[in-house]
Amino acid sequence: MSNKPDEYYINQTLNGNVNAYAFLIEKYKHMVFTLSIRIVKNREEAEEISQDVFVKAYTNLKSFKGDSKFSTWIYKIVYYASLDVIKRNKKQINSENIDEIYEGDLGVLQDALSYLEEKERKSIIKKSLLKLNEDEQVILTLYYFEEMPLKEISEVVNLSLDNIKVKLFRARKKLATILEHVIEPKTINLK
Repeated sequence: MSNKPDEYYINQTLNGNVNAYAFLIEKYKHMVFTLSIRIVKNREEAEEISQDVFVKAYTNLKSFKGDSKFSTWIYKIVYYASLDVIKRNKKQINSENIDEIYEGDLGVLQDALSYLEEKERKSIIKKSLLKLNEDEQVILTLYYFEEMPLKEISEVVNLSLDNIKVKLFRARKKLATILEHVIEPKTINLK
């Protein structure tokens, strides 16, 4: 991949170089798909959303003002396109409501995770994320997997920075509770 900034490829695309846009697609296709599948929980729909997002971004590229990063702008398109699909399909999202948040020792959770192999750990985390609601999944995905700053996340999901901080804190607590219930029985079996 090139070391040139996204703005270079955006300007090239706006000047008629379609191949420059292909670079942006290649750079962001994984993150677009990851976010959409986390929200819609369906591979085919996520692939369709990904394609639609890049078409929509291309046709609206002139409206990108550069006030935020290109990645933030495209994340926002993915986020709203995914929510539109959920609304359109009116599917029941497989999420559990976890009202109890245990203030248990997070150190125990870390010790339990160390017993699991990396592949199994990732699988457990992905399955556990699916038990959270869509907003929580999106915020955790953007923050931990895409390593996006909180300010950018607030721009993507159109919530205040303080609201994002609160939602991130609560989502982490819920995820820790879910993981604690999944992992503790496994560590008991390992001993």
